[in-house]
Amino acid sequence: MKLTSLEKLEKKLKQASSYDEWRELASRHDELSGMEKWKSKESSRLYDNVSIRKRLDRLRHLRHANDNHGLLFTLNEGIHGNMGGMGQPMLYAKAKIGTKYLVTEYIDEIVDSLLHLADVDDQEIPFVDKLDFFRRASHCFGRSALMLSGGAALGNFHIGVTKTLIDQGLLPNIISGSSAGSVIAGALGSLTDDELHRLFSPKNLLKEANQEAHWFNRLLFGGKHHFRVKDLEDTIARLIPDLTFQEAYEKTGRHINITVAPAELHQTSRLLNAITSPNVFIRKAIMASCAIPGIYPPVTLFAKNARGACQPYLPSRKWVDGSVNEDLPAKRLARLYGVNHYIASQTNPLVLMFISDPKLDHSIPASMVRLGARTLKESVRMLNSFSQRSLSYWPRFNLLMNMYASVVSQSYTADVNIFPGYRIFDPTKLLVHLSEKELMDIIHEGERATWPKVDMIRICSKISRTLDQLLEDMENKEMRKLVQQHHKKMTRNSGLEELET
Repeated sequence: MKLTSLEKLEKKLKQASSYDEWRELASRHDELSGMEKWKSKESSRLYDNVSIRKRLDRLRHLRHANDNHGLLFTLNEGIHGNMGGMGQPMLYAKAKIGTKYLVTEYIDEIVDSLLHLADVDDQEIPFVDKLDFFRRASHCFGRSALMLSGGAALGNFHIGVTKTLIDQGLLPNIISGSSAGSVIAGALGSLTDDELHRLFSPKNLLKEANQEAHWFNRLLFGGKHHFRVKDLEDTIARLIPDLTFQEAYEKTGRHINITVAPAELHQTSRLLNAITSPNVFIRKAIMASCAIPGIYPPVTLFAKNARGACQPYLPSRKWVDGSVNEDLPAKRLARLYGVNHYIASQTNPLVLMFISDPKLDHSIPASMVRLGARTLKESVRMLNSFSQRSLSYWPRFNLLMNMYASVVSQSYTADVNIFPGYRIFDPTKLLVHLSEKELMDIIHEGERATWPKVDMIRICSKISRTLDQLLEDMENKEMRKLVQQHHKKMTRNSGLEELET
């Protein structure tokens, strides 16, 4: 059967070896499929194009007329990521790349207006007023976060995802990781961009794969090859510098968050970061988040005390795999950082075959799966409630039941969901040494799965990224001004002292 031009392009899209190649093919596909015309046409039932057009024209007129006070007043009316429904995921699912040109024009105009106001002379709009506006705008608009799930060996998928985001300049400054995802999050938060490029280079990844072969073999075969915790510690030590959360943030400016679950009943999970646990060592947090119950022993956290020495942190408590309680800690990230836009790289093998993107996949099979998942959640919740009340004399069973209920009741999707193309795996491959080809295939799968999401992430996060950069620049300017004032004051005082003597 002869393939059509669109079918040939779709086949080439699946075989693309780089994002630039994929993007070019996607653009050609949109031209042939008629999606370019769809993007050019402003009207759609998916969003309020009339409101967005009116506001776009108003902002553009004020900026070109240099009516800076009018522009500030208009922007103060509100900068919203979903104004008129322009954040609707279906707007980004129609075409292979991009969305309605009106949406991108409006976002570009918001960014241009923000940059314009930042450059306005302080005599016209005082610096403190501009700084106050940008702080409020950033708080109201919100921020983006990247959440990396658990996934054992499949966690290498996250490398492909983060490599693509770094290459495109789209890696959020707020990152969470649980279990396997915590290793990648730890690297992202404690290594500079140059160090990350070296770590994620194909040559270094293959070197790591060979170094870890003996560790996976001991875990798999037992006996004289019995598993040792030290092997995991050595692996993490090679990848992650020995830093606390606060030290890592000061080095990279990225907020990393690692989830850990309690190993005992009646305790709550923790989200470890530079705000809640600044002095905790990242390596120990990762060890705890990777401690799969029944395979790895629970872990005690360690922190740096006031004298710089290492000591136990909450010494009476031990912690296990973070994905048990909070694979994707969206609510906690919202409270801590004002996040309202989430990107999830999801490779958790326990749930991957049962989930789909609820905002994009409205097919009957997907809807039935989601209905079944909700039913299962309610059933497990009721069973867990019964066991906690009636089987208190069997604490080990209650602990396992509580963990199972936590796994089932979680939400495993976000605003932007990046899934592997495959959903069913050979479970024996999850905790074994991967061949060079298997490792690189999983990483490339992460890259390929991210490419169709790049434009959506770029468009939806452009305003927040601009606000973050402007705020950083203005706050640095404010700090320099304070330092200069302090220096002048000290110089003046020193001169007075000399005169008195």
